Amino acid sequence: MRRLARVALLCLGCAVCSLLYGLSQLALSLEQEPGGGGGRERQAREPATPGAWRQAGSAGRGAAGSGRYDYMKTHPSEKMHLAVVACGERLEETVTMLRSAIIFSIKPLHFHIFAEDQLHESFKDILEEFPYEGKVNYTIYPITFPSESAAEWKKLFKPCASQRLFLPLILKNVDSLLYVDTDILFLRPVDDIWSFLGKFNSTQIAAMAPEHEEPRIGWYNRFARHPYYGVTGINSGVMLMNMTRIRRKYFKNDMTPVRLQWGEILMPLLKKYKLNITWGDQDLLNIMFFHNPESLYVFPCQWNYRPDHCIYGSNCKAAEEEGIFILHGNRGVYHDDKQPTFRAVYEAIKNYSFGDDLVHSLLQPLERELQKTTHTYCGRVYNVFIKQLTKSVRDLYARRSKGR
Repeated sequence: MRRLARVALLCLGCAVCSLLYGLSQLALSLEQEPGGGGGRERQAREPATPGAWRQAGSAGRGAAGSGRYDYMKTHPSEKMHLAVVACGERLEETVTMLRSAIIFSIKPLHFHIFAEDQLHESFKDILEEFPYEGKVNYTIYPITFPSESAAEWKKLFKPCASQRLFLPLILKNVDSLLYVDTDILFLRPVDDIWSFLGKFNSTQIAAMAPEHEEPRIGWYNRFARHPYYGVTGINSGVMLMNMTRIRRKYFKNDMTPVRLQWGEILMPLLKKYKLNITWGDQDLLNIMFFHNPESLYVFPCQWNYRPDHCIYGSNCKAAEEEGIFILHGNRGVYHDDKQPTFRAVYEAIKNYSFGDDLVHSLLQPLERELQKTTHTYCGRVYNVFIKQLTKSVRDLYARRSKGR
């Protein structure tokens, strides 16, 4: 009888040990989920801040903490964070971009606007007039660079353009962020590109689109004098970032065998390549992701559709099938007559009044203008400019009908 009792006690002990082992393995697997900062990355320390800042930017107002990314994957984030940098004559263009983000988006938006001091009051006056109270919040920041190298960064490529490189170090309390250039127009909800955050694997920290689809007209593969990502490089005009991961990551590089954090790598990169780069901060990002390709998620060209996708003939197949999701009017095409198709979309959104009927006040006038552009290469495929926009309007009215 005693022998049976001992055997039973031994079996019970084994069962308890197995249960404890299983629970420990479960806890370990949860710690290595994507939101945990990159799986097998070196243990993160506090992000390196590149010295004193020339002007102290306000702290971001987003929720902090590494756990938020895991939460986002299963439950929609309460707020989407959108950043833009505006200098010089970019006020109207930036406001038009913000309007396009508001029209179709579903979840609340928080705009992080980095602008020269003389633009602050104008932005405040315009944004206070936006009629979507509760859906849109904003913070306006001064242009901010590390004090010891501010002059170099400010003159890189275009005034203030390199500000985007420092967003993870300035907006320390913002977990994830969508950065866009001022010449961006959203033709579908921001929610849809925001959802790519949930598709990142455990190593990915940012998402961008290729610079070109057709290598024969690519710039990087024909002219670059520095490393670049993939076959044709990447375009940084639309950049989705998990900034918690960016701040924690240690980056491989060609300057030292030691991996460097975001704040540690920027200035050495500029010093090494400043005589070899043409497109400023975009080139530096290409160099960084050349050495760390596992860290980039690449989304299709329809999420960053530029004149190069149609001026030499249509070469963005995804846009041909589903339409343009995000329009990028680089090279000033919204403000001249070189690409009237792009300008027509810009003017339509700029002139639309919040609350007006989207079909009669936006879609129909735009289609009439687009039909006048068929003498151009981009105009020959003008349907790609209005296909997704039409669907976005239809979906918006359907949501409103369900909400009644």
